[in-house]
Amino acid sequence: MTPAELRASLERDGFVRIPQVLAADELHRYRGASQHIVDTARKGEWPYVRTLPKQFPPWDAEDVQKGIWGVQHLLHPEMPGRDVFAESYFHEKVVDVVVNLLECRRDDLVLELYNMLCRPDHDFALRWHRDNIGPQASAEEELRHLQEPIIHAQWNLALYDDSSLIVVPGSHQRARTDMERGADPFEDNMPGQLAVRMNPGDIVFYNNNILHRGVYNSSIERMTLHGSMGIAKSDPERARNILQHGIGTWASKADFSNIPPEMSKLAQGMQSRLISMGSGHDVGFTHQD
Repeated sequence: MTPAELRASLERDGFVRIPQVLAADELHRYRGASQHIVDTARKGEWPYVRTLPKQFPPWDAEDVQKGIWGVQHLLHPEMPGRDVFAESYFHEKVVDVVVNLLECRRDDLVLELYNMLCRPDHDFALRWHRDNIGPQASAEEELRHLQEPIIHAQWNLALYDDSSLIVVPGSHQRARTDMERGADPFEDNMPGQLAVRMNPGDIVFYNNNILHRGVYNSSIERMTLHGSMGIAKSDPERARNILQHGIGTWASKADFSNIPPEMSKLAQGMQSRLISMGSGHDVGFTHQD
């Protein structure tokens, strides 16, 4: 796809899938690092996890015995395999798409979130939501948020087959309908819904304020790298969207010196721009469940 086609697809549908961005050796390496940290997390030996059945941050590591559905902070300085994860986050093909979608320079980019969504210990689903707009928002509030300029790009990079992401295409351009607003939060047949099907090595970029949910099958292997990058902008809402996940508490300690030089230079610049946003101790949370 050309840059214009990428932007047009994202603007029209709210998501765009790019097939096979990873080479076979990269896929093998990322799977190995991912399997190791998932095993570590399930044993309670990594404190930053998404625990069942809680849907949104903050999560409590003491609940790990209830099972997990994700691993947080893949770029954390104490993360096993962090250099491998850093190479996947700052991957040239990923960054190229981000720059094209945001129509910015690499020097404008800010380090944001990098987590992994994994097979849950029991079947699990997220309710319908928009990431940065709470469920009680009025139609007017929704439209105000949805009409704001896009200042970050969010993606899922699948290491195995993945059809967990369910979206309502085009819903990022409008307020919820009366049916959507009144529907059961876990409605299985929302009008117009689409399961985004990904093969290993595919990446999907999506507007995180599209109406979407996740449906996770505990019998199907899942390791999907879930990241975002943005461009510099300072306001309380922007800070909350990123820092509510806890990245501000360790970002200044992250070390990117062991990845390829050009990647390392980009990473350090993005890191410094994130640090300028603050620690995130008092930004609050978008969702309460």
